[in-house]
Amino acid sequence: MKKPLVLIVFIVFLVFVGFGIVIPVMPDMVNSPSHLSWMLAIYSLISFLVSPAWGALSDRIGRRPVLMIGLAGFAFSFLLFGLAADRLWQMYLSRILGGLFSGATTSCAVAYVADVSPEYRRTRNMGLVGMAIGLGFVFGPAIGGGLSVFGVEVPFYTAAGLTAATLALAWRQLPESLERSRLEQMPERTSRWAAFRGPVRMLYALSFVVSFSMAGLEATLFYFLENRIRAGSFEIGIVLTVSGLVGALVQGGVVRKWIRHGDEWRAIAVGLVLSAAGFWLLLETGSLATAVLFTCVFGIGNALVRPCVMSLITLKSKAGQGTATGLNASMDSLGRIVGPLVGGYLYVRHADLPYALTGIVNLLSLGLVFGFLYMDRMAGRKAA
Repeated sequence: MKKPLVLIVFIVFLVFVGFGIVIPVMPDMVNSPSHLSWMLAIYSLISFLVSPAWGALSDRIGRRPVLMIGLAGFAFSFLLFGLAADRLWQMYLSRILGGLFSGATTSCAVAYVADVSPEYRRTRNMGLVGMAIGLGFVFGPAIGGGLSVFGVEVPFYTAAGLTAATLALAWRQLPESLERSRLEQMPERTSRWAAFRGPVRMLYALSFVVSFSMAGLEATLFYFLENRIRAGSFEIGIVLTVSGLVGALVQGGVVRKWIRHGDEWRAIAVGLVLSAAGFWLLLETGSLATAVLFTCVFGIGNALVRPCVMSLITLKSKAGQGTATGLNASMDSLGRIVGPLVGGYLYVRHADLPYALTGIVNLLSLGLVFGFLYMDRMAGRKAA
């Protein structure tokens, strides 16, 4: 594995560890479910709006400077929250800045991997990125929970310091992935939605479905398992940690070693079926063991779909890699906005509804896979 790829994967891991560190303590800092919900929604909304712009900017000036800006802004947003005390306006400002700069880090990181990966290895390398993100989300909350005993502000300061250290590492070690000749050949600025054309639009829709499903599950799982098996925070932590580790291992193992170039659509189809099965199996949960097992089924499906969709987007998009990955990050953020809202609404109506209906959504999304294949084949014939 080339050094730049190792570095960018490690940087992604550190960024998401920093993101995950603050998750266990945000409720204690905010001390208001209503304000917490708004802060989470604002973060995702801002990221949804600006991610394509960050990606397009990186196509024009390079990945490295945009990534540096993103890491610096991300670190400052954590520091601002840690210093907020009881000032809600400062907490909101921190989340707005976090959403603003997160788009620069995630979209540029994925575009960087696409830049340094030949087509035949791109899906494998995207699996590494997915594994880094998954492991960051697993270890981050665990570290944050441990640090919280020293004060609820400490995880935020730690996240700021970790992100700043990541910035220093990237500044010293990470080279630019776009050659100067490629930067000079970049077309003039176009609409951020220019990448949302042709067969690739089906892939962006799949990216939304994956994020929507995960966010809806995360928003309701605590209440569902509390009601179904009287699970508490410790038991929920076990479920999420095990399923997160399994998903990360699938992305770093199965996707990287077994899925060959050209077989991505098959892996996506299998992943959607497993995701649907995981949701429906959760309706039969009767113990902690089955809750872990069934959540892992969903996690495996989700882990198969995400990196393969990212890989196909970078391969099939006619826009620059930054624009394409920025729009993908935007669709991911949109799913994180809509998923909890829909999941919460359905759960209030009936506890089983979020899982029954989201399973159906995943199964119906097979139509997007076959729609992509058909449109891509037609586009290939026209080009010939």
